[in-house]
Amino acid sequence: MNPSSEPQLKLNDGNSIPQVGLGVWQAKPDETVIAVREALQAGYRHVDTAAIYGNEEGVGQGLRESGVPREEVFVTTKIWNDAQGKDSTRKALHESLQRLKLSSVDLLLIHWPTPQRDRFVDTWKTMIALRDKGLVRSIGVSNFTAAHLQRLVNETGVTPVINQIETHPYMQQLEMRKVHERLGILTEAWSPLAQNRALDDATIERIAKKHGKTPAQVIIRWHLDSNHVVIPKSVTPARIRSNFDVFDFRLDADDMKAIAALNRDERLGPDPETFNG
Repeated sequence: MNPSSEPQLKLNDGNSIPQVGLGVWQAKPDETVIAVREALQAGYRHVDTAAIYGNEEGVGQGLRESGVPREEVFVTTKIWNDAQGKDSTRKALHESLQRLKLSSVDLLLIHWPTPQRDRFVDTWKTMIALRDKGLVRSIGVSNFTAAHLQRLVNETGVTPVINQIETHPYMQQLEMRKVHERLGILTEAWSPLAQNRALDDATIERIAKKHGKTPAQVIIRWHLDSNHVVIPKSVTPARIRSNFDVFDFRLDADDMKAIAALNRDERLGPDPETFNG
């Protein structure tokens, strides 16, 4: 497909984000170079990394090797928990930019609220300043609860553009999605395939057969039709391309209803209320 026809979602600050991105969590640096290069050459225009992943250098190298102009690619990175706070957040972003070999990133997220540390408001204030300096285009959060989000808004007046949370057919985040809608925040799904556990689900397999698509493509399409930003992770070139081949079909009301019935609020990752790693 023509990369320019990939759906973009509007952020509350006026910028836009490509709705499908490449996730690189747990990808080794050399794998990351290949995955990013292949993804961008296949039409992706969005890559999601983080300082803690240890592969920001690979993301930058893959971007340079792809031949795709920097201004066409939406790059996200994140502030890790031990880097929260005024001075350390600024330092962490500069280090990320050095590793990526970029002058700015398109989206910077607070990776976890880590409420025990209670530094996320100071971190957010610093990120606002970094955005105003042009080092970041948009700022958001990851794994924040409704209370964490409301506190940011109340204490700074600046609403995150996005909250990246664990979202998949078994953990559909119905309440958080309502909170996001009320606040004008986009939902971005991590572990969108339930760490591949949902690929063998009989309901997903039936819908995939109906559309002549793979289970992964059906789940990614479910995210798109649910108005999520979605970042499936793969380091396999064929699967990277397959995960992007999702723009030529839509799920119907029966499909959406069947997938809705799979929700069991099954969290595979840490609980944001208690995680302070």
